[in-house]
Amino acid sequence: MRVELEEAQKKKRTGWSRWVMIGVSVVTIGLTFAFVLPHIADYQQVWHVLKGLSWQWLVGLAVAAAINVATFGPPWMAALPGLSYLHSSRLTLASTAVSVVAPGGGAAGMAASFGMLKSWGFEGRPVGLAVTVTSIWNQLMILGVPILAAAALVAQGDRNRTIEWVALISLALFCVMVAAFAVGLANARLTRRIGDKAARFASWAKGLLHKAPVTWNGEAFARFREESIVLIRDRWWYLTLTTLANHLSVFLLLIVSVRAVGITPTQVTLVEAFGAWAVSRVIGSIAPTPGGLGFVELGLTGALVAFGAPNAEAVTAALVYRVLMDVPTVGLGLLAAATVKVGARPGKPNEQPAI
Repeated sequence: MRVELEEAQKKKRTGWSRWVMIGVSVVTIGLTFAFVLPHIADYQQVWHVLKGLSWQWLVGLAVAAAINVATFGPPWMAALPGLSYLHSSRLTLASTAVSVVAPGGGAAGMAASFGMLKSWGFEGRPVGLAVTVTSIWNQLMILGVPILAAAALVAQGDRNRTIEWVALISLALFCVMVAAFAVGLANARLTRRIGDKAARFASWAKGLLHKAPVTWNGEAFARFREESIVLIRDRWWYLTLTTLANHLSVFLLLIVSVRAVGITPTQVTLVEAFGAWAVSRVIGSIAPTPGGLGFVELGLTGALVAFGAPNAEAVTAALVYRVLMDVPTVGLGLLAAATVKVGARPGKPNEQPAI
């Protein structure tokens, strides 16, 4: 009875914290779009810029958005052999859409990914390995672009304190992630020891709930390490190129948005736009709102204005970029999630047991 009461109280606290986070996100987004952005440029000015878009730029924006959507799937194909392009695209679109619209954000998106893969016959360690590797490669790419942006700005003879600070912090985090990942892969004994301790802790936690202990141990972690080494050794180049292509397609969408609204290369160069985008990607990865909504627009607008873009054009570019990045993804992703059982299996299922 006591255990059940504690469990109910825990669920209640979790529910309240979730609603508090939702409330904070709604307030932040509302303040950004209702007060802060209109203070930078009135929405009538933004509408005037939008009305001036030529049909050629509208086509260019549509093509850039389509390229962005088309690059979603290949990183998962690299990390999970046997997953087809169609199913990998449906998987990433659905998980991204769920993470944007559902409470829980990234956790909800990850749960959607596991559910879709299981329904297609993929489960066990290969799925966990694919989730881990794609997440690490994606985060390393996000941390890497500010470093490249700062270097490119210096090479161009330009300086930006904000980008330099973001690049410095990103470099430190990048090195820590690479070092930790390398140590975990290089030391089998350490991996096994960590796995044994994790198993004991998990069994202890389950014992508090009067549940059976876990069936895995450090050996499972060691096997996971061995499979990680094989996957990375054989497919690191494929994973790196596809992840890079996905990220660069997002930058393509931004630069087309910037040029479409009339921000010229003399006002904001390609390198400066890349720097603004790099900062917005880092902001989006740490912001508490879904997809960094509100924070990304403010950071991107501020960076573009600081480099020389007119206020109205900068706000318009940030809004066009956000709409074309999110609306197709959410629309197609929700459709993919709703039709998860439609279509044949993407490949031969792997039945290896989960850790």
